[in-house]
Parts: sequence; structure tokens; C-alpha cells
Amino acid sequence: MKYAHLYSLFFMFIFCSSSQGQTKTHLPTGNTRFKTKDVITSYGPNTMVRNIKRDRKGNIWIAAAYGGVFRYDGKSFTNITSKVISARFWNVLEDRHGNLWFSSTDSGVYYYHGKSFRNFTTEEGLANNQVICIYEDKAGNLWFGTGGGVSRYDGKSFRNFTTKEGLSNNDVTTIIEDKTGKFWFGTRGDACSYDGKTFTVFKNKDGKPFNNVWSIIEDKKGNIWLGGSDGLWRYDGSKFTNFTQNFVGYIYEDKKGDIWTSSQTVNGWVLSRYDEKSLSDERPTVTEVRSEDEVTRRMIFGISEARDGSIWFGALNGVHRYDGNTISDFKGKEVQK
Repeated sequence: MKYAHLYSLFFMFIFCSSSQGQTKTHLPTGNTRFKTKDVITSYGPNTMVRNIKRDRKGNIWIAAAYGGVFRYDGKSFTNITSKVISARFWNVLEDRHGNLWFSSTDSGVYYYHGKSFRNFTTEEGLANNQVICIYEDKAGNLWFGTGGGVSRYDGKSFRNFTTKEGLSNNDVTTIIEDKTGKFWFGTRGDACSYDGKTFTVFKNKDGKPFNNVWSIIEDKKGNIWLGGSDGLWRYDGSKFTNFTQNFVGYIYEDKKGDIWTSSQTVNGWVLSRYDEKSLSDERPTVTEVRSEDEVTRRMIFGISEARDGSIWFGALNGVHRYDGNTISDFKGKEVQK
């Protein structure tokens, strides 16, 4: 609990929040645009990597907080933002049309279609320029979790939701839509759900809200997983199961159905893999992957799976790959054997 508290304070120190009421603003045609100036390198970023995502072509996209947005095609890294945008990036999403969206902690969100960028900020209707998460729903709307509420973008205009509309907290960290069409929001306060009309704070079996949730996913079986200050929880629609009380920052389900998390322990941050075959057991099989690199152990961020089954994750010193045996970085050396 001590470490979870320190983790929360760390994020509170970095970011500040503001809020505004529900709005619906049509976008002007002349908002800021930038042409790309790609920089190709054989090495990845050497700064803090917040999130990693794989696109439909198999490329790995990396959001580096101070280094830009990188694309890895299996051979080389391309920094597509360093020459044109100095934002502090946090997240990446590929929409159904193959376009990319990059969120930042200081200048809103960027739309990228392969040749140029378009920037959306509070001037265009975004709730807040600190954007932590991006999600595309089944209808094709984009949802942005910001430091001032949730913004929904339908391709033409933004609609913002804040505590005035019932959102539990305006500092939103993660968003998903489940198979029933219900939306789930993790916040720096209580987690909540939204059925299209009403926001409801989500509580565990003891009637306690889930606080400071940083990751929510729905697995292939329809279970909801929540990770944050209260540890790692699974909700199957009727039953709650707690897997660890350690702070959990990110949750990811791989193609085998294994659940991966980044979590903070007394010995530093680790990757944990919960074996799909034993998830129904009271104590499922858990494999901890721990780096020997001191900087990497200080904090682990986003998790993604490459086509070859390797697991990629971000850390304070760049991006790393775990192939089942070895953790490697992309600075020309191995960090664990």
C-alpha cells in the first residue's frame, strides 16, 4: 500500500487537472496541421515510454513521453513526430480506417493519416489538453479520457462529460466498452460505468468502490479486469476475484488468453503472466518476469504483443521486448539473460 500511494503521488506531481461542463462544439476546418518529417534509426527511444500498440499491419507504435511517437516495422524505428511536434506523448490508437491517434499530456490529441497531422485541443472542443487514453467504440466514435472529463468525438464534433453529468471523477485514465454496450471508466477517483444515460460507481463484493484505476479490459470470455491501487480484480458479471493487492498499472490479454500485468512489488516493478489454463483456480499460476536492469525495475508502463508472440513493454529508459526467455532493449545490448 505504501508503494501504491507513492505511485499515485508521482502521477499527481506530474499532472494537474481542470474540468468544464458538457459541450458540443463543431470543428473548424482550419485547425493546426503539420506535415511529417520522418527520422529513421536502428535504435528505439531512450526516454520514458508510456504505451505500445500494434497496428493491423504488424507495426509496433511507441509513445515516448519526451522522445516522440515511433513506428517499428521489424527492422528499424521511425520517429514520425520529432521534427514537427514537441508534445509529451502518452497513448496511441489505430482506428477502424487505419488512421492513427496520438494523445499527449500537454497539447491535446493528434490525428495522423500517414502524411500529415491534425491537432485537436480545447479550442476545438476537447475537454482538456491532458489526454491519457483513447478508445474507439463499436459505433466508430472516439472517446478521450482527459484531465477534465471524457470527450466523445463522432467525426464532426465533441461532446464532453464531467462530474456535472455524473462522471465519478474528471481525471480519466482508461475507457472500454463491454460486449453489452456498457462503458467503463477508470479514474483517479472511483471507477464507474455508463449505460448511455446514467453513470454508476462500480463497487466490489464488500461495497467498496475501485479507486485510482489505471487499466480496464474485457477478456475474450467477457470478464472485466480492473487494475490500480486496489490491485488486480476480475468481475465475471456476478463474482469478484482478487488476484493481487499490489498496485497494477496495465493489464493486457495475449492471443493465448493469458493475462499480463505490470505491477509494483517491494523489489520493484515486474511483468506478471497469469496462465489462462489456471485462471479458474483459487490461486492461478503466475510467472513474474523481472528485469535485472535497475532503471527498468523502477516503473513499467504499457504492454503489447507482437505478431511473433513476444511481449513488448515500456519503461523509464525506453522500450523492451520479452521473448519468453530474455528481456532485450533496443540500444544494442541485452539487459537480462
